[in-house]
Amino acid sequence: MLITLEEIIKLGIMSIVIGFIFTGFYSFRPRTIYHRSNKIKFDIRDLKFSILVTAPAVVIHELAHKFVAMGYGYSATFEIWSFGLGLGVLLKLIGSPLVIIAPGFVKISELAFTNDLAYRLIAFAGPAVNLVLWIGSILILKSNKNLSIRQTAGLKLTKYLNRLLFFFNMLPFGPFDGRKVFFGVPN
Repeated sequence: MLITLEEIIKLGIMSIVIGFIFTGFYSFRPRTIYHRSNKIKFDIRDLKFSILVTAPAVVIHELAHKFVAMGYGYSATFEIWSFGLGLGVLLKLIGSPLVIIAPGFVKISELAFTNDLAYRLIAFAGPAVNLVLWIGSILILKSNKNLSIRQTAGLKLTKYLNRLLFFFNMLPFGPFDGRKVFFGVPN
Protein backbone atom coordinates (compact mmCIF):
# COMPACT_ATOMS: atom_id res chain seq x y z
CA MET A 1 0.00 0.00 0.00
CA LEU A 2 1.37 3.42 -0.96
CA ILE A 3 -0.06 5.27 2.02
CA THR A 4 -2.15 4.11 4.96
CA LEU A 5 -5.21 5.74 6.50
CA GLU A 6 -3.19 6.30 9.68
CA GLU A 7 -0.54 8.20 7.70
CA ILE A 8 -3.21 10.31 5.98
CA ILE A 9 -4.65 11.23 9.39
CA LYS A 10 -1.17 12.10 10.73
CA LEU A 11 -0.44 14.22 7.64
CA GLY A 12 -3.77 16.00 8.15
CA ILE A 13 -3.04 16.72 11.81
CA MET A 14 0.44 17.95 10.89
CA SER A 15 -1.01 20.21 8.18
CA ILE A 16 -3.48 21.83 10.58
CA VAL A 17 -0.83 22.41 13.25
CA ILE A 18 1.66 23.87 10.76
CA GLY A 19 -1.10 26.06 9.35
CA PHE A 20 -1.78 27.32 12.87
CA ILE A 21 1.91 28.03 13.46
CA PHE A 22 2.05 30.18 10.30
CA THR A 23 -1.34 31.85 10.84
CA GLY A 24 -0.87 35.59 10.91
CA PHE A 25 2.14 35.80 8.62
CA TYR A 26 -0.35 37.25 6.14
CA SER A 27 -3.67 38.47 7.46
CA PHE A 28 -6.63 39.34 5.32
CA ARG A 29 -8.56 41.07 8.07
CA PRO A 30 -9.36 44.73 7.52
CA ARG A 31 -6.62 46.98 8.79
CA THR A 32 -8.73 49.67 10.45
CA ILE A 33 -7.95 51.30 13.78
CA TYR A 34 -10.70 49.18 15.38
CA HIS A 35 -9.18 45.93 14.12
CA ARG A 36 -5.67 46.94 15.16
CA SER A 37 -6.82 47.76 18.69
CA ASN A 38 -8.97 44.62 18.94
CA LYS A 39 -6.78 41.86 20.33
CA ILE A 40 -8.54 39.01 18.52
CA LYS A 41 -5.67 37.17 16.91
CA PHE A 42 -7.37 34.12 15.44
CA ASP A 43 -9.27 34.14 12.17
CA ILE A 44 -10.41 30.90 10.53
CA ARG A 45 -9.81 32.42 7.07
CA ASP A 46 -6.18 33.04 7.96
CA LEU A 47 -5.87 29.45 9.22
CA LYS A 48 -7.34 28.02 6.00
CA PHE A 49 -4.98 30.17 3.93
CA SER A 50 -1.96 29.13 6.02
CA ILE A 51 -2.84 25.45 5.74
CA LEU A 52 -3.29 25.75 1.98
CA VAL A 53 0.08 27.46 1.57
CA THR A 54 2.25 25.68 4.16
CA ALA A 55 1.01 22.09 4.06
CA PRO A 56 2.40 21.28 0.60
CA ALA A 57 5.92 22.33 1.64
CA VAL A 58 5.99 19.84 4.50
CA VAL A 59 3.62 17.11 3.31
CA ILE A 60 5.22 16.74 -0.13
CA HIS A 61 8.68 16.92 1.47
CA GLU A 62 7.88 13.95 3.72
CA LEU A 63 6.07 12.02 1.00
CA ALA A 64 9.10 12.46 -1.27
CA HIS A 65 11.27 10.69 1.32
CA LYS A 66 8.64 7.95 1.63
CA PHE A 67 8.09 7.35 -2.08
CA VAL A 68 11.78 7.42 -3.02
CA ALA A 69 12.47 4.89 -0.26
CA MET A 70 9.60 2.76 -1.52
CA GLY A 71 10.97 3.11 -5.05
CA TYR A 72 14.14 1.43 -3.80
CA GLY A 73 12.03 -1.34 -2.29
CA TYR A 74 12.30 -0.24 1.35
CA SER A 75 9.39 0.01 3.73
CA ALA A 76 8.72 3.62 4.75
CA THR A 77 6.17 5.08 7.15
CA PHE A 78 5.39 8.69 8.00
CA GLU A 79 5.44 9.47 11.72
CA ILE A 80 4.48 12.65 13.59
CA TRP A 81 7.11 14.04 15.95
CA SER A 82 4.94 15.37 18.79
CA PHE A 83 7.79 17.28 20.45
CA GLY A 84 8.61 19.12 17.22
CA LEU A 85 4.98 20.06 16.62
CA GLY A 86 4.50 21.03 20.26
CA LEU A 87 7.58 23.24 20.25
CA GLY A 88 6.30 25.06 17.16
CA VAL A 89 2.91 25.62 18.78
CA LEU A 90 4.49 26.81 22.03
CA LEU A 91 6.68 29.32 20.18
CA LYS A 92 3.61 30.57 18.30
CA LEU A 93 1.56 30.94 21.50
CA ILE A 94 4.26 32.93 23.33
CA GLY A 95 4.72 35.20 20.30
CA SER A 96 8.29 34.16 19.57
CA PRO A 97 9.79 35.60 16.37
CA LEU A 98 11.58 32.26 15.96
CA VAL A 99 9.70 29.66 13.92
CA ILE A 100 10.63 26.02 14.37
CA ILE A 101 8.87 23.34 12.41
CA ALA A 102 10.05 19.80 12.91
CA PRO A 103 6.69 18.10 12.60
CA GLY A 104 7.54 14.59 11.55
CA PHE A 105 9.81 12.16 9.78
CA VAL A 106 9.70 9.09 7.59
CA LYS A 107 10.78 5.90 9.29
CA ILE A 108 12.67 3.86 6.71
CA SER A 109 13.67 0.21 6.77
CA GLU A 110 17.13 -0.52 8.16
CA LEU A 111 17.97 -2.06 4.79
CA ALA A 112 18.41 1.48 3.42
CA PHE A 113 21.58 1.69 5.50
CA THR A 114 23.19 -0.92 3.24
CA ASN A 115 22.98 1.19 0.07
CA ASP A 116 24.84 4.49 0.37
CA LEU A 117 23.50 6.02 -2.87
CA ALA A 118 19.89 5.11 -2.06
CA TYR A 119 20.33 6.48 1.47
CA ARG A 120 21.61 9.81 0.12
CA LEU A 121 18.89 10.07 -2.55
CA ILE A 122 16.13 9.27 -0.07
CA ALA A 123 17.51 12.00 2.21
CA PHE A 124 17.74 14.53 -0.64
CA ALA A 125 14.23 13.84 -1.96
CA GLY A 126 12.57 16.05 0.67
CA PRO A 127 14.83 19.09 0.30
CA ALA A 128 14.64 18.68 -3.50
CA VAL A 129 10.88 19.20 -3.26
CA ASN A 130 11.42 22.38 -1.23
CA LEU A 131 13.97 23.59 -3.79
CA VAL A 132 11.51 23.06 -6.65
CA LEU A 133 8.67 24.79 -4.77
CA TRP A 134 10.97 27.70 -3.84
CA ILE A 135 12.24 28.23 -7.39
CA GLY A 136 8.77 27.62 -8.85
CA SER A 137 7.23 30.31 -6.65
CA ILE A 138 10.00 32.76 -7.64
CA LEU A 139 9.38 32.09 -11.33
CA ILE A 140 5.62 32.48 -11.02
CA LEU A 141 6.00 35.74 -9.07
CA LYS A 142 8.41 37.13 -11.68
CA SER A 143 6.51 36.02 -14.78
CA ASN A 144 2.90 36.69 -13.81
CA LYS A 145 2.02 40.28 -12.99
CA ASN A 146 -1.76 39.67 -12.91
CA LEU A 147 -1.88 37.84 -9.59
CA SER A 148 -4.41 38.76 -6.93
CA ILE A 149 -3.24 40.00 -3.54
CA ARG A 150 -4.07 36.59 -2.04
CA GLN A 151 -2.17 34.72 -4.77
CA THR A 152 0.84 36.99 -4.38
CA ALA A 153 0.79 36.57 -0.60
CA GLY A 154 0.51 32.80 -0.97
CA LEU A 155 3.41 32.62 -3.39
CA LYS A 156 5.56 34.88 -1.21
CA LEU A 157 4.88 32.68 1.81
CA THR A 158 5.57 29.59 -0.31
CA LYS A 159 8.87 31.13 -1.43
CA TYR A 160 9.87 32.05 2.12
CA LEU A 161 8.87 28.75 3.70
CA ASN A 162 10.45 26.51 1.08
CA ARG A 163 13.70 28.50 1.11
CA LEU A 164 13.77 28.14 4.90
CA LEU A 165 13.02 24.42 4.73
CA PHE A 166 15.57 23.77 2.01
CA PHE A 167 18.47 25.43 3.82
CA PHE A 168 17.42 24.18 7.25
CA ASN A 169 17.11 20.59 6.06
CA MET A 170 20.43 20.73 4.20
CA LEU A 171 22.41 21.54 7.36
CA PRO A 172 25.18 18.90 7.38
CA PHE A 173 24.88 17.77 11.01
CA GLY A 174 22.54 16.20 13.54
CA PRO A 175 19.32 14.62 12.33
CA PHE A 176 19.04 16.89 9.30
CA ASP A 177 18.79 15.56 5.75
CA GLY A 178 21.99 17.41 4.83
CA ARG A 179 24.10 15.17 7.05
CA LYS A 180 22.74 12.12 5.28
CA VAL A 181 23.18 13.69 1.83
CA PHE A 182 26.75 14.89 2.39
CA PHE A 183 28.11 12.08 4.56
CA GLY A 184 26.01 9.07 3.55
CA VAL A 185 25.32 6.00 5.66
CA PRO A 186 26.62 6.36 9.24
CA ASN A 187 29.30 3.87 10.22
